[in-house]
Amino acid sequence: MKNKENDTRKSEKDLIQAILSLESIEESREFFEDLCTPAEFEAMADRWLVVQKLSKGLSYREIAKETGVSVTTVTRVARCLNRENSGYKKIYERVLK
Repeated sequence: MKNKENDTRKSEKDLIQAILSLESIEESREFFEDLCTPAEFEAMADRWLVVQKLSKGLSYREIAKETGVSVTTVTRVARCLNRENSGYKKIYERVLK
């Protein structure tokens, strides 16, 4: 079991390193379209849209209605966004600059 965990951690690190090497929006889109199913890619884009709308102060129900994502997904994104070390928050604030 230890080897599987180590392999998974290395694989995750390698994937993140690959993502960090992307040089353009088009290159990034191509990579994520290859890496993810269309539904997975759409789900990630939806969650990012939820981050943006939560950051603007919209209610969970408004966001669900506007985006078509479930209130459960909005709630999960909000919970992540409000964590102390939120990756969503760090990146959203960086994108705003």
